Amino acid sequence: MALHVMDEANRCLGCKVPQCQKGCPINTPIPEVIRLLKDNQLDKAGWLLFENNPLTTVCSLICNHEKQCEGHCVLGRKGAPVHFSTIEHYISSAYAPKMVKGPHPSNGIKAAIIGSGPAGITIAILLARYGYQVTIFESNDQIGGVLRYGIPDFRLPKSVLDDIQYRHLELKGIKIRPNTRIGGAIGIDDLFRDGYKAIFIGTGVWKPNALHIKGETFGNVHFAINYLHNPDVYRLGKRVIVIGAGNAAMDVARTALRKGTEELTCVSLSKKVAASQYEFSYAQLEGVEFLYNKKPVEIVDAGIILRDVEEAEDGTLTELPGTDRLYPADSILISISQGPQNTIVNTTTGLTANDRGLLVADERGRTSRPGIFASGDVVNGARTVVEAVAHSKVVAEAMHEYIQSLPKDGR
Repeated sequence: MALHVMDEANRCLGCKVPQCQKGCPINTPIPEVIRLLKDNQLDKAGWLLFENNPLTTVCSLICNHEKQCEGHCVLGRKGAPVHFSTIEHYISSAYAPKMVKGPHPSNGIKAAIIGSGPAGITIAILLARYGYQVTIFESNDQIGGVLRYGIPDFRLPKSVLDDIQYRHLELKGIKIRPNTRIGGAIGIDDLFRDGYKAIFIGTGVWKPNALHIKGETFGNVHFAINYLHNPDVYRLGKRVIVIGAGNAAMDVARTALRKGTEELTCVSLSKKVAASQYEFSYAQLEGVEFLYNKKPVEIVDAGIILRDVEEAEDGTLTELPGTDRLYPADSILISISQGPQNTIVNTTTGLTANDRGLLVADERGRTSRPGIFASGDVVNGARTVVEAVAHSKVVAEAMHEYIQSLPKDGR
């Protein structure tokens, strides 16, 4: 592994205007990290990575590198780009065990984080660096949000998230309340009553989008986001059809194959899949079949009826009458994205959501109610992890500025 990493590092041209860094949503200082590694300063390289991106280990594994850092590498124009994902993972994994420093001296001010997905974890860490007494409220039994309950272990090992909880949260004095859903027994107003000066909402998008076709309530139909939460409780059978062809659909398909499904087919409305080329290639390699230009019409006990769709060059889709056909399947998994739950909005006055149920917030994460901030998928819809982390750095600064602007005697 080390030799391979150094081979990749030595391929880097050290461009004066690094396109790789421009392609990274969180602006990772890639040339400097590689330079430090080549100078045998691994600890400094690791510190730089984590200082810029608290979830650098996670991003090294699941980022869409082909469109971001590696996709912008000048070497990729005529050959293979420098695989910075491999370099980043090696450095961050090697440096992580050395992160044993305790919490920053407390400033006595409380801040609340609702949701422990990528955005929530990032903001909790950044606020703790300022000395705030941070409490994370998580509706599930473990932290991670979509990282733990929406991404399979073969892509993102749960041990990585466990390490983040220990080194970045617990060692830093951040408290975690698992199995606590805000908007139920405890509400936003209760948090303010108990002295939290700023509240961050990063609850993600966990409400699956439905097809709204006949048969969708049958017992052989499941939503992808629910399946990924705990695949072991499902009995899908030997033949499964997944509706959707994004990255989540690839995760579902590859997971189902690992759990015993023998025939797995993904259905795409378009003539090409929405998933990244890497994830699509892995799915193909593992035996996933694909159907293109097919629209779900009805689900029946024996499978699903699909209709052919004609796609014009401009992307316009036209259904073709008389092409309906039954595709046999033991189970149907629906993977067409998801939206937010509305529990917090429905139980909190002064908090505005748009017509999609997403929280309305400005570019710095400020919502319609003072003291409440939001970012991540609950604001922008389903996006990438690195985008959530990058925006959360901005929001954390806005929260810090807001708290510091409050009257000192109001603490």
